[in-house]
Amino acid sequence: MHRISTLVLLLLAMSGAWAQNPRVEFKTSMGSFALELYADKAPKTVANFIQYVNGGFYNGTIFHRVIEGFMIQGGGFEPGMREKTTRAPIENEAGLALKAGLKNELGTVAMARTPNPHSATAQFFINVKDNGFLDYREPSPRGFGYAVFGRVVEGMDTVLRISKAPTATVEQHQNVPQRPITIESVTLKPAK
Repeated sequence: MHRISTLVLLLLAMSGAWAQNPRVEFKTSMGSFALELYADKAPKTVANFIQYVNGGFYNGTIFHRVIEGFMIQGGGFEPGMREKTTRAPIENEAGLALKAGLKNELGTVAMARTPNPHSATAQFFINVKDNGFLDYREPSPRGFGYAVFGRVVEGMDTVLRISKAPTATVEQHQNVPQRPITIESVTLKPAK
């Protein structure tokens, strides 16, 4: 009996059933916040995001698209709207994440993309309200949705403050904060 219990405990520990989800801490020019990432529900998306975090890609980028009552988007541009070069796009896991209970709700983080469902690279957005219309509906370009892969667990007040920043149009880019909101650093706090 003791051997079976020990084996079960070992298997649970190895499967991550008792492990905490990894956290990512953001320090921005408007304050700090932290995300909890759900690798068990959106594995490719989380692995991609962590790879960008560990490479320092997000440090010095800006929140380049801010819409109060909708979302804040970052992770692709440096000040002056200079787009950063990214790695290849990843598979859209919106359907998988939705089946696991992740929806585009207030405080969740999802991957930004072009109209091509499988075009997400580094850009992400944080929902500042429930945005169910962004969830997966069907495997078509219009219904594929946006893959949720985490949630704000600290500093939602900072996220909401960012969402209220005054914006303007800069060249072809709309909803750009008038004063740059810089992501100073992003740090991974591994699961314990």
